[in-house]
Amino acid sequence: MKKTALLLIDLQKESGTSNVVGMIDIVQNAKTLVHTCRQQGIPVIYTRHISRGDAIGLANNEPLNKQGEPIYYHSDMDSIEIIDEIKPHKNDIIIDKYRYSGFYESSLDLMLKSLDIKHLIIGGVLTDCCVLATVLDAYYRDYQVNLVKDICGTTTLGAHMSATLMMANWIYDLKVYDTDQIEKMLSGEKHHVWETHSPDQLQFSPDNLKEIYSKLDNFE
Repeated sequence: MKKTALLLIDLQKESGTSNVVGMIDIVQNAKTLVHTCRQQGIPVIYTRHISRGDAIGLANNEPLNKQGEPIYYHSDMDSIEIIDEIKPHKNDIIIDKYRYSGFYESSLDLMLKSLDIKHLIIGGVLTDCCVLATVLDAYYRDYQVNLVKDICGTTTLGAHMSATLMMANWIYDLKVYDTDQIEKMLSGEKHHVWETHSPDQLQFSPDNLKEIYSKLDNFE
């Protein structure tokens, strides 16, 4: 527990007004887990995706308005702030990032190493974008990831499912939870968790995506 941190990806006001499927439930689940982690003394870390208003440092072909300013996560807008229901407390950590991964050109790795963190509990948006990129980068850096899939979401259910399955297939020490189950784990209660036994275990196609995704609820 002393080597575990909660990492919430881009749960910002702009994300809350976008077309993320199930965003209301995502925020409520995040609120529940944040409260539990604070009670357990687990560090709470937020990432904020930011696009500079002057367009410096933007990724290739980042959408711009007629004034040449970024359309999404504009640094001069209060929409870049964390959603009020899960607003950071004084001792929480906020990591500002300018690309999809929370690790890219940010202080996230430095903060985690300073806290001697080895295990990450991760949720946030978008599953197929910033969550996927951050989880992969965490794995490359030898952090063990616990993905809370009902605190993740994106603009379509299919994209959310496929991104989750890609992570489950290729991140060999990944554990996949729902909020109620990781709450039980953190409280030392009997709980359910999905873990892989072999690479590419959950092979899926457009036709069987929902069926294969449901296997994540067939806990070991």
